[in-house]
Amino acid sequence: MKKIPVDVLSIVKDIKDMKIRGAGRIARAAVKALKIAAEKYNGRDVGEFLKYMEEIATLLLRTRPTAVSLPNAVSFVMTRLKKSSATNVDYLKTEVVNAANEFIHSSLKALEIIGEIGSKLIENGDTILTHCHSSAVVTILKKAKARDKEFKVFVDETRPRYQGRITYKELSSIGIDATLIPDSTIGLIMRKIDKVLVGADAIASNGAVVNKIGTSQVALVAYKHSIPFYVAAETYKFSPMTLIGELIVIEERAPTEVVSKEWLSKHPKIKVMNPVFDITPPEYISAIITEIGIIPPHAASLILTEIFGIKGYGLEEGAVEESEQV
Repeated sequence: MKKIPVDVLSIVKDIKDMKIRGAGRIARAAVKALKIAAEKYNGRDVGEFLKYMEEIATLLLRTRPTAVSLPNAVSFVMTRLKKSSATNVDYLKTEVVNAANEFIHSSLKALEIIGEIGSKLIENGDTILTHCHSSAVVTILKKAKARDKEFKVFVDETRPRYQGRITYKELSSIGIDATLIPDSTIGLIMRKIDKVLVGADAIASNGAVVNKIGTSQVALVAYKHSIPFYVAAETYKFSPMTLIGELIVIEERAPTEVVSKEWLSKHPKIKVMNPVFDITPPEYISAIITEIGIIPPHAASLILTEIFGIKGYGLEEGAVEESEQV
């Protein structure tokens, strides 16, 4: 087996260590890794090349178990490779490179379209709440700002990794009136909110949304206050396997993201649970903003069937499951 390029292994590590984060960025990084791997392959054996690419795809798939954008992106490239009729390694390498470039281009284009569509939902005088960091959400708010709309944004910190601070920096840097708040203020702040806008790491066939831990709590409070709760997500974040009964596994990460190593060493019997994502049921979601339009959450199965060509089996429950990373 050919040696895997160092820069490919670096991307794999950066995804796993969350140096590359956000479902869209993870997806684009994954196909970039496949592209680099193909470009740097210097053998002539077709069978060896296919095994080499499969090994790299497997490495990428093992990095983050919840972000559906990752396997969908890898599948986009690898399916094109497997279906190729080419019997020459150079042609196969070109297939991988072209597929990767196509995915990256369509992914970025989808982001722009979502920004345009979503910005129309923002009205002058709105006060908006966001959770975590989502490129789709930031793009929507930037587009709304570019339309000269005046609005305020409350950005929660999103502990334990504080991704909300990234959102705050991006919004405030372009003059959007943003205020950073602790996660625990959601119940108090919600009465000031007109709309909630979040991203997604995965969307199941029943319309349930898997997103950064704390999202479901924000959705519940918004629901209780009758405040619209919008999810912005590209269609490659929809999970095709939930149509046939597969479950989305909720990733858990190291306890040291919650407490320090020193604290743990002083309290060795303490148990720490650190799930990265949670599940927001479709009844709490007003609509999902995608590059093909604004859809109700229960239309997720129709989108999946249209895009991936898989017939659903009327799944109502059990499309997602909370469990430890394996």
